[in-house]
Amino acid sequence: MPRLLTVRDLVVEVPARNMKIIDGISFSLKAGQTLGLVGESGCGKSMTCYAVANMLPRGIVRTGGSIEFERDPTRSGKAADPTIAMIFQDPTSSLNPVHTIGYYLESALYRHQGLRGNDARLEAMRLLERVGIDRAKSRLRAYPHQFSGGMNQRVMIAHALAAKPQLLIADEPTTALDVTMQAQILRLLEELKAETGMALMIVSHDLGVIARLADRAAVMYCGKIVETAPVAELLQRPAHPYARALIDCMPSIDPSEIEPPIPIPGSVPLLDSLPQGCHFHPRCSRASSECSARYPVPAYIDLVHEAACFHPVVP
Repeated sequence: MPRLLTVRDLVVEVPARNMKIIDGISFSLKAGQTLGLVGESGCGKSMTCYAVANMLPRGIVRTGGSIEFERDPTRSGKAADPTIAMIFQDPTSSLNPVHTIGYYLESALYRHQGLRGNDARLEAMRLLERVGIDRAKSRLRAYPHQFSGGMNQRVMIAHALAAKPQLLIADEPTTALDVTMQAQILRLLEELKAETGMALMIVSHDLGVIARLADRAAVMYCGKIVETAPVAELLQRPAHPYARALIDCMPSIDPSEIEPPIPIPGSVPLLDSLPQGCHFHPRCSRASSECSARYPVPAYIDLVHEAACFHPVVP
């Protein structure tokens, strides 16, 4: 598969506070592949997505590194750039409450596909039906407050599909949903990815979501990627103590597992007062004096597994 996205040494800062939010991360994503970004809240997962989508909030800027997309060799100019769409955490706050669902979708279809009038309405109905919303014709006249959180999330996915994206970024797409609706949304994303061949970048603090959807995972802590690996290998052989701790936090559904989840001691430090050396060392049971002196250079555990740690869990 061709490489779609390459991020090298990305740095994102708040210049007014001289504070780095993302500190020199690198990763790549191939067409049709799913990359999962995992970590506790405040580790920089969402800001990484905003940087990739060129949607950084005001006052936050990219000050280093590069974000490169593979252009379509059969096209020229702006048309050669891959299309990116993003699904946000809270769908209700992302939808304009004064506009109908139909207006929302038809505007996107006009902007991205040049459709208008009856053609746009028919395509909007098709998109709603594709994401599992029945009675699509009447639903086009509804407003966001008339939909549940799960239905609004489906509308957000339909809106993203209107752009025919080569890359879909999903930032905690199931956080505000109940367990049943979470499963439906994850299944829908799986089906859409299989149908369209788009690449998917998904953010979650839930390793269960990452395990279900992602091919590879990047574990983030304090604005850095501390470990990358294929998802199956990460879950079976985590190398970084932070990744190991995240896995130990997961509750088990196996009745033979009577041990409760093990919480990670302490909390994620503030970005403007990070500890010296490895940022995780104050919470790490394997830390040594070397860990507090300097930050470890990422090293390969094997050909597809990389971690930044002086004392990895696996050799």
